[in-house]
Amino acid sequence: MNIVLLNDSFPPVIDGVANVVMNYGRVLTGQLNENVVVGTPRYPDGKYEGYPYRVISYPSFDTTDFVNGYRTGNPLSIREVAQLAEFEPDIIHTHCPAASCIMARILRKQTGAPIVFTYHTKFDVDIARAVGEGFLKQETIKTMVSNIEACDEVWVVSEGAGENLRSLGYQGDYIVMNNGVDFPKGRADETLVKETTKDFDLPEGVPVFLFVGRLMKYKGLPIIVEAMKILSENNFDYRCVFVGGGADATEMQQRVRDYGIALDVVDGGAINHTEGKEGMKGRIIFTGPEHDREKLRAWNTRANLFIFPSVYDTNGIVVREAAACGLGSVLIKGSCAAEGVTHDRNGLLIEENAQSMAELLLSAGKDLDHLHDIGQHAMDEIYISWEDAVHTAHDRYRVLYEKSMRGEFGHRKHQSLEYLYKSAGIVLDGTEMIFNAPRVFYEGMRENFEELETVMEERREQLSDRFEKLKSDIAEDFENISDDISEMRKKIGGQSKD
Repeated sequence: MNIVLLNDSFPPVIDGVANVVMNYGRVLTGQLNENVVVGTPRYPDGKYEGYPYRVISYPSFDTTDFVNGYRTGNPLSIREVAQLAEFEPDIIHTHCPAASCIMARILRKQTGAPIVFTYHTKFDVDIARAVGEGFLKQETIKTMVSNIEACDEVWVVSEGAGENLRSLGYQGDYIVMNNGVDFPKGRADETLVKETTKDFDLPEGVPVFLFVGRLMKYKGLPIIVEAMKILSENNFDYRCVFVGGGADATEMQQRVRDYGIALDVVDGGAINHTEGKEGMKGRIIFTGPEHDREKLRAWNTRANLFIFPSVYDTNGIVVREAAACGLGSVLIKGSCAAEGVTHDRNGLLIEENAQSMAELLLSAGKDLDHLHDIGQHAMDEIYISWEDAVHTAHDRYRVLYEKSMRGEFGHRKHQSLEYLYKSAGIVLDGTEMIFNAPRVFYEGMRENFEELETVMEERREQLSDRFEKLKSDIAEDFENISDDISEMRKKIGGQSKD
């Protein structure tokens, strides 16, 4: 089969979904001998050669200052759509409901290939963080849900993810398709563990609690820091290690200092020490980001418990990575990350507050042998490799391909693209308005609500007018756009023959 994978993030941007796409591409090409092309927004410093599959990057514009380092792609890039269409895909798999999903729909219009969409993350949280609550958030969510409902099949990475998608207004069916991890099953070599952790104060017999991921408060970081404060006040000795970087790292580090807990922060390769107050045991360590996968395995091997009090994450790949190394996790009861976890067997479950975490750690941290047993059960029962995960997805691709060959998705080739291009307009025009607005407006928006309401009313009127004009213009020019793509495909085909 020819398979197109689309996502709004890809190296040089590294996040959980980019990691998913890279592993899908790796396993599909390397083990299943399928032909894969990845489509993603272009970054100025991006290097798109050297992968075991072709990467087609398409034009994007800079929104990195406002959306944590991400650029917004232009899904109406005729040349790149033509290149993807020339590949003649049998399956189009998009991993993002924004630009990538719009491009997938345009590509389906050109080729007739079915679209699979995977819902990875609670995008309503990301949207609210970028534009706040109100009109823009609701309109963007509505557009993205419409994009998702237009796909031929929807996958979610957990039951909790499916419930979240339903809460946003999605009414279709979905299939749970688990993600895997690229860590092999087994603990890292002891020599590597010692080398990776040698610069840090990690005494034998003192429990080590580990967090790996983006340092963002919505991942439960305040719960962790507050719990460590309670442990320190109870004269309990521990080490709590944060591996990762993020927008809230500095705030969390300052909170640790304010609480009087001993703190180590890696900055430019050097470790900056802050001594704790007298009588406050324990030490918190911020290592900064770590991109070396083997060193991450070493940290998971050295720790006694992985702590992940996030209700934001829909799957919690880091929990499975910890399990690969025989490390059990502390998770929030009912969270997506806790699916498949049984308390005190292959993990530990708490309420979503610092007191619950602290009480559990005060007890569990005194019996490291029991924590080792929990980690072994986690390795045996909740670990899943990317090879297994992608093989399962590939089996489903086959089902969709056969349905497509029988013409079960044929009606979608003839649907009007008027709303589709309107959706593209919302993404592009709306993003332009958001990110080209004066920076001072966004810095002060939460401090002056009345002013915000006045400005947003003006924005609503402008946005409505511009959407209607864009819809009219694109509907008028659609035949020309379609002809341009067809002509570009002919040129690409002619060049490949030459």
